[in-house]
Amino acid sequence: MTYYVYVEPDPERRAASGEAYADHGFDVVHDLADLAEHLSRNPETLLVVVGATVDLEAVLTFTAYQRVQRPLLGVVLLRPTVEPDVLSRAMRSGVREVVQELDCEGIRHASARSVDLSKALSTTMRGHDAARTARVITVFAGKGGCGKSVVATNLAAALSAQGTRRVLLVDLDLQFGDVAIMLQLPPARSITDAIGMAGRLDETGLRSVLTAYRPNFDVLLAPASPAEGEHVGRDLVTEVIGVARGMYDFVVVDTPPFVTDQVLAALDLSDWFVPIVTPDLPTLKSIRLTVEMFDLLEYPRERRLVVFNRADSQVGLTVEDVEEAVGAHLSVHMPSSRDVPVSVNKGIPITLDNPTHPVSKAMRRLADRCAGVAGSPEEPVARRRLFAFGRKR
Repeated sequence: MTYYVYVEPDPERRAASGEAYADHGFDVVHDLADLAEHLSRNPETLLVVVGATVDLEAVLTFTAYQRVQRPLLGVVLLRPTVEPDVLSRAMRSGVREVVQELDCEGIRHASARSVDLSKALSTTMRGHDAARTARVITVFAGKGGCGKSVVATNLAAALSAQGTRRVLLVDLDLQFGDVAIMLQLPPARSITDAIGMAGRLDETGLRSVLTAYRPNFDVLLAPASPAEGEHVGRDLVTEVIGVARGMYDFVVVDTPPFVTDQVLAALDLSDWFVPIVTPDLPTLKSIRLTVEMFDLLEYPRERRLVVFNRADSQVGLTVEDVEEAVGAHLSVHMPSSRDVPVSVNKGIPITLDNPTHPVSKAMRRLADRCAGVAGSPEEPVARRRLFAFGRKR
């Protein structure tokens, strides 16, 4: 079992330092490719000390990825000199400490601090895993105008309207979030108010930045201005969702129409993935790419609920066409209705404003699927055939 790794591509440096690291229980590898292979065989690794000759950009990319995939893994970066710009960039990517390569005492203390933090995080995460109750549902569309925010707000409303479920809606469109205006909520507090609590956010702190919409239905709003959203990092999103899981039964995440680090953080923590598709070619293309991205990231197919919005639109595309184009089964069919924008303008989700409406019924089917309600209806599977948009009919 290996807990520590030293990475150094330069043969001379490796020869000079590798033996000392090995004496302290480190495995020594030559580059980041070897490190990735090592980590796949030793997932319990707690510390990586990265040598001074490893390319900085490669280290930052590696660390940013690992901080989500392996949050217990600490990275200590060695550099010939510690420059302020390198230090700030390293900290933003998730490097725990940057140390001058010849500062043996500094390396020893930095490594010890990193391992202690990893062990403390391990204990905390085990406690959170045992206590958490919330299912995280991320609503996503690779193109604007698909009704993504309408689905997210109505899904949260449908979940909160059933029994005593506690629901949090998170607006993660950090530049142009619409949840506040769609629910007519005052933007007095937003996710940016949690930035000062990063790394030590708790239930009390999270409650202080939430906005109540109705009983059992709270909202974490996006920043009021696009510039503020730039300061919300991936780690904060991970921390917010982690704390919220212990406070709510469901966390519904609305996202921007493109992939960001913050969106990936939410997707990585999600129990359900809800892509939105509408019957038009640009959206079909974007959702197909989304499905392929989900496959690449190994998000479980059985946890994807594709919503076919405006399913009754007469635009020359059948359900079979749409399913074959996106490469996925359409789990919920949602009809088109002018009543939806009317409800948006009123600031009341149609699920609450008109529970018997066909759109509301479709939203409840989606909510039941996410809640695991036994016997919840599923849309019929379309008959598959070869797909060609240009084919004459």
